[in-house]
Amino acid sequence: MIVSASYRTDIPAFYGPWFLGRLKAGFAVVANPYGGPPSRASLAPGEVEGIVFWTKNAGPFLEGFGAVRAAGLPFVVQYSITGLPRSLERSVPAADQAVAHLRALSDRFGLRAVVWRFDPVVILEATPLEERRATFARLAGELRGAVDEVVVSFLQPYAKARRNMAGVAWRDPSPDEKRALLGDLSGIAGDHGIKLTLCTQPELVDDQAGLGAARCIDTGRLGDVAGHAIAARIKGNRPGCLCAESRDIGAYDTCPMGCGYCYAVRDRAKAQRALAAHDPSSDRL
Repeated sequence: MIVSASYRTDIPAFYGPWFLGRLKAGFAVVANPYGGPPSRASLAPGEVEGIVFWTKNAGPFLEGFGAVRAAGLPFVVQYSITGLPRSLERSVPAADQAVAHLRALSDRFGLRAVVWRFDPVVILEATPLEERRATFARLAGELRGAVDEVVVSFLQPYAKARRNMAGVAWRDPSPDEKRALLGDLSGIAGDHGIKLTLCTQPELVDDQAGLGAARCIDTGRLGDVAGHAIAARIKGNRPGCLCAESRDIGAYDTCPMGCGYCYAVRDRAKAQRALAAHDPSSDRL
């Protein structure tokens, strides 16, 4: 089994002590996001083949990753660094600090253990296509040699994201604008030894143009980290998703990061209350 930790919340940024406690216990209890009974997810090394972490701030958990590796569990960190303005990303670390975190992880655990996410691409008056291109180029240069893949997607306004983005004057570029920008980003990435992939936007995939589909939960990458093959069927979360089957141990409405485009938090105040009430010794997040 592959564990996802977590696309529902930022465990490295806010719930690291809880995760390490559950790792020691060998299991976590996971709330059912659809209202059913909670379930138990194993975190035992003999049953977990690998872990995929998702974060916008690895800083609080930098030493925690070492504990995960010491427990014999291979992992990959999907690290989002976008350089978007504070109006959209209220609490993420400054981009240069996040770059330093990612480089530290790559230096310690290897190139295959980290993936940069320039995700989502959000087009505002303050972040037009030209600004996104320039910011990507700067970050790609700073991450040269530390990553071999960058995952990109354009903002998809799911229900919670639409609520969070209310009043924000963003626009969805035309398909031609998207393809032109992606072509530029792919070329920039390639110049720095980085492969660009697209997360769940199959209409923009063009392998001939160097725009391949991402596999964010990737058995090949996890296998490279583990040093042996890992097998799991493809079981995406939505149409076009090529992720391998995994078990997510997070919970919605618990990340207080306050990103305006967030699909996992309906109300930041609710998430802040959840964090304040969180018990790191509990068996559930």
